[in-house]
Amino acid sequence: MNAASPAPRRARVRAPELIGKGGWLNTGGKNLTLADLRGKCVVVDFWTFCCVNCLHVIDELRALERRHPDTVVVVGVHSPKFVHEAEHRAVVDAVERYGVEHPVLDDPDLATWKQYAVRAWPTLVVIDPEGYVVAQHAGEGHVHAIERLVTELAAEHGAKGTLRRGDGPYVAPEPEPTALRFPGKAVLLPSGNLLVSDTTRHQLVELAPDGETVVRRIGQGDHRGATDSTWVRSRFNEPQGLALLPDGSVAVADSVNHKLRRFDPESGRTTTLAGTGEQWMRGDATRGPGREVNLSSPWDVAFWRGKVWIAMAGVHQLWTYDLQDGTVAVAAGTTDEGLVDGPAAEAWFAQPSGLAATADRLWVADSETSALRWVDADGIVRTAVGTGLFDFGHRDGPAGQALFQHPLGVTALPDGSVAVSDTYNHALRRYDPATGEVTTLATDLREPSDAVLAGEDIVVVESARHRLTRLRLPEEAVRVESVAHRTRRAVTEVAPGAFRLDVVFRAPAGQKPDTRYGPSTRLLVSATPPGLLLRGEGAGTELSRTLHLDPGIEQGVLHISATAASCDDDPANPCPACHVHRQEWGVPVRLVEGGADRLPLVLTGPDAQAP
Repeated sequence: MNAASPAPRRARVRAPELIGKGGWLNTGGKNLTLADLRGKCVVVDFWTFCCVNCLHVIDELRALERRHPDTVVVVGVHSPKFVHEAEHRAVVDAVERYGVEHPVLDDPDLATWKQYAVRAWPTLVVIDPEGYVVAQHAGEGHVHAIERLVTELAAEHGAKGTLRRGDGPYVAPEPEPTALRFPGKAVLLPSGNLLVSDTTRHQLVELAPDGETVVRRIGQGDHRGATDSTWVRSRFNEPQGLALLPDGSVAVADSVNHKLRRFDPESGRTTTLAGTGEQWMRGDATRGPGREVNLSSPWDVAFWRGKVWIAMAGVHQLWTYDLQDGTVAVAAGTTDEGLVDGPAAEAWFAQPSGLAATADRLWVADSETSALRWVDADGIVRTAVGTGLFDFGHRDGPAGQALFQHPLGVTALPDGSVAVSDTYNHALRRYDPATGEVTTLATDLREPSDAVLAGEDIVVVESARHRLTRLRLPEEAVRVESVAHRTRRAVTEVAPGAFRLDVVFRAPAGQKPDTRYGPSTRLLVSATPPGLLLRGEGAGTELSRTLHLDPGIEQGVLHISATAASCDDDPANPCPACHVHRQEWGVPVRLVEGGADRLPLVLTGPDAQAP
């Protein structure tokens, strides 16, 4: 499918029913059906709470919901990647944690995902007021196009008399009275107090050494914002990582603000070090004065080798901030998502979310690959534990066989080993570089997201229990039953030999392919195992490609990354706004005689060849 193809007449396909055995959240206990939503412009958001791109889309949709409260209803369909994400309690927590203010269907078996032929997180589907699917978009950054579409739909159906204005079905849950609410990270202050990012309440909280007594709250709380001011008047937006700086101040990864902030415990003031408040997009600057460069979901920070290192989860990279000259720059990662070691500029990460510094290593919890990695003093990225995007579990033993499940934190221990906050396994794990062994230090923690040393103890941020938990570092590891998992996605049966891969891209209404600087599209294809692809791997500019699969390999995974650029189609505007559409797919395939000879993946649709 070519990016220059003309936009087709809007298709009318009846939307399948929304079903999921986990039931509905944010509806006051009511089970919704599509009939309940008839008369509204419905945006269905297929998401999973591990995915930072899905979280970006939730943030993008907030503005759409505010601007069209009486004509648009957003419905989230939670479609899990990890085993932990299929637990109903975990979905309930995630909906509150990320401030989701629309109905959410918990679909642990991917029933609705399959009915809508979804293949990627996130995917957005638009349903018109008469119950027909009229658009589908994979990835983030599509809300501008969706807003234009729902505005047109509202006008069209208002004229037809099929639009129903009024409040949507969202019912806010009752707030819980806890001292912390889904805390993210913690750091030990020189005073002996603990500073915690109270993420869901958009605050920092200073606690006494007991980890329970509140000394003060930094930030207005319960209100998102980016205000630099005193500890009473400042504002944050889902703050995460914290790192103590040489002068006693604290660097703060202010994730949804896309900013690096600084909090001074002595003066109580918050300032901004880097970030404009806008999310980094492909083509934006990758270095420059800190406050002039966009960032993307900074999740953790660490001070190492004279600079503040930033786990830039939103673009799968590590960045640095130079305290001396106030500049930021990419330090490692290509923005491609995956697990590839090597020189920093060539390495791939997948949502790095935790950092810990020692004299010769910067440790990285690479959450989406369930991996523990490090950067050495020569700028080489290496992997200690983890194999890629699809394998995870709870298995101790030699590092080459050990498994984590979406770890969010890593902590350097006095003996040279590291503790890993193995978030979705509800465990604290340990990796010892001297022996190459992984062990389990503690279990029965609830979504631990960080840990900090405090004397002979380790204080764990139990995010989903809304508390800090103090543990004595055990001398012996806890024994657990080993389990291993792979990401649950429907397997596509394809014919052995040659078949066609089509990434479907249609420039949204009001836009055209942006060819001002060369080809507007890029396609990158690889496979696991590598031998699965006989021909067709690598990068190119066409979004359609013939792939040749080895008939001797029964099954594997195709890894596909597609990018397309468009710009506003306004001849009167010499500087039209640019839009980058990007998505990555991991498609499990099984080779069978009589299987499909075409694999369509919708970047932004519809697929003109769909039956």
